[in-house]
Amino acid sequence: MRVLIIGGGIAGTAAALALHQAGFAPAIHEAHPDHGEDLGAFLTLASNGMRALGELAAAEPVAHRGFPLTRLRLIDATGTELTNAPLGEPDDPLTRYRCLRRADLAAALQQEVRRRGIPITRGARLSSLTEDAASITATFANGQTATGDLLLGADGLNSTTRSLISPAQPHYAGQRVFYGYTTEATTIANTAASQHPDSITMIRGSKTAFGYACSPSGEIFWFARVSSPPASPDEIATTTPAAWRDYLAPLLRPDTTPAADIVEATPDQLMVTNAVDLPPGMRWHTPRAVLIGDAAHAASPATGQGASMALEDAVILAKALRDTPTTTTALTNFDRLRRPRVEHNIAASAALSAGRPPSGQPPTLTNEELTRQLAWTTPLPVDY
Repeated sequence: MRVLIIGGGIAGTAAALALHQAGFAPAIHEAHPDHGEDLGAFLTLASNGMRALGELAAAEPVAHRGFPLTRLRLIDATGTELTNAPLGEPDDPLTRYRCLRRADLAAALQQEVRRRGIPITRGARLSSLTEDAASITATFANGQTATGDLLLGADGLNSTTRSLISPAQPHYAGQRVFYGYTTEATTIANTAASQHPDSITMIRGSKTAFGYACSPSGEIFWFARVSSPPASPDEIATTTPAAWRDYLAPLLRPDTTPAADIVEATPDQLMVTNAVDLPPGMRWHTPRAVLIGDAAHAASPATGQGASMALEDAVILAKALRDTPTTTTALTNFDRLRRPRVEHNIAASAALSAGRPPSGQPPTLTNEELTRQLAWTTPLPVDY
């Protein structure tokens, strides 16, 4: 099976690895001429995401790009510690949470794609699709075309593939999200390294949600979520890091936590984006095209599961195509298996972004059930 993958970011490269491992012939088409990822933001890969990478023999190269997080601390606006507990699956180095820059994760996956001989075409921006009973053809803005048996839309939040399959559009989730890095908050970093090694600290602030983790080199990675109207594209493009710092620090200063000091110690590596999500129930596939990752089920970042859910998608889709007799039934099975889990995550993230606790509905899969679904040698459950 020839599979065209639109997008060379996290979802697209992981899907290429999974499909190649399943015996198919994937080819990646990436719109950007040099890279396909946000160079600034960082993320945490949860244990489920690391487990998915492990099934693709890609956990180790990714682990080397980041640093482990084995405990979660929660403090309130007064600095009182509310929780200090193990995080995820900390016993195995390759299932521990990892904190790393998004671009570093993309680079690690792209390196694995090249090592396994999977082709990547850059500068290929999708403009249209033509589908019939036998094949699907992608036409790109440069006039070139590519034809395959199946097409994966892994082109992220602002997916062109999605616009050709479904009318769904991203919706503002009510928060601006700030990201930053600093090596200047040395006292805070030293305290974190000595008293709370390998921990991520979440702060339930009076006006913001804030989190930070310290790398082994002493660099603090931090984020803040601020409820406000969305920042306009012009505001995001033209506001300087210093201006964002002056906006954010006063919101944090009334609390007795390290948050304001971390922000004020951040020089130029400070950026902002709008938290958005996609509506539940949207169409994910046609007979020969399917959406995965943020193109299908983008959630606001409050649960920190976006990348991990995309990695799960890659494994489950490849297994569905491998284990199911026809493409049509494979895509139906993929939708059936994935939709409840990812839409539960969208709802939980939306609630947190709105300042509400999640609904209390239990996860759609237990850890044991998810592990069985991801296990490469275990056939997927089938229900046509």
